[in-house]
Amino acid sequence: MKNITLGTDLRAPNVVLGIMRIADKTDDEVRDLVSTARDAGIDFIDTADVYGKELHGSDRRFAEALQLTSSERSALTIQTKCGIVREGPYFDFSYEHIIESVEGSLAALETDYIDILLLHRPDALVEPEEVARAFDELEASGKVRAFGVSNHTPRQIDLLKKSVRQPIVANQLQLSITHAPIITQGVAANMLGADQSATRDGGGILDYCRLNDITVQAWSPFQAGFFTGVFLDSPEYPELNAVIDRLAAQYGVPSIAIATAWITRHPANMQVVLGTTSPDRVAGAAQGSDLPLTRAEWYELFRAAGHLVP
Repeated sequence: MKNITLGTDLRAPNVVLGIMRIADKTDDEVRDLVSTARDAGIDFIDTADVYGKELHGSDRRFAEALQLTSSERSALTIQTKCGIVREGPYFDFSYEHIIESVEGSLAALETDYIDILLLHRPDALVEPEEVARAFDELEASGKVRAFGVSNHTPRQIDLLKKSVRQPIVANQLQLSITHAPIITQGVAANMLGADQSATRDGGGILDYCRLNDITVQAWSPFQAGFFTGVFLDSPEYPELNAVIDRLAAQYGVPSIAIATAWITRHPANMQVVLGTTSPDRVAGAAQGSDLPLTRAEWYELFRAAGHLVP
């Protein structure tokens, strides 16, 4: 498992175990999933207050199943998110909501601290001073050790940084071979009439993150588009899957490892956030952590996914 530097000084694996879908799993199933991840070198857990059937549902299921000792807890990096009020639905980055969410996460996860807290999708009514007050209090109390965002544009991050003094260490963004505007736009920049050249994220979010030591965390890494099915083995992507299968056979890994490697091969040193509850898929994806795709292979996958290479 390849390790990267999250932000400027946090060491972390470049493949992450997301626990969004574990709420209905048994203790044994949760333990098997986490054990498989750990055996593969994945000691980073990603969750959020809204994951599960009820608030903090996945957090609670994780804690109940694992029953971590203090030493076992310290061996893990646990990242959670706040800001979505799903009953609305709406977003809330107020001081009160951030503090309440973190307290709920700490209780549900049965831990004294959160390693990384992300703001989960942008709040149009954000007041950076409110976020800064919450972050300062959480850091001073030792309840949160690092901070980041999810699905934020460069200007939204700059607005937060106007008041927030802590480094923004991560930005979690949707990314897969087939859903890759944060990469593909730059390849087709300034091409009149090419939809791929359109800027949709406020201006080069991937480059912005690289320039500012913000680690991009790729969510839904095997999803075809925005909340659609996976592209792996999908009849809608025959050319892409033919290339993936050929490279998988060439490297002696499962196809999911090639899909992982397409992201981890990028020099931005991104993290891949796995959402699967299948131990076999976790183990397979982990094999792509440091798989050395060549430039030619990376671009072949890029083209096979339907992206334009001028």
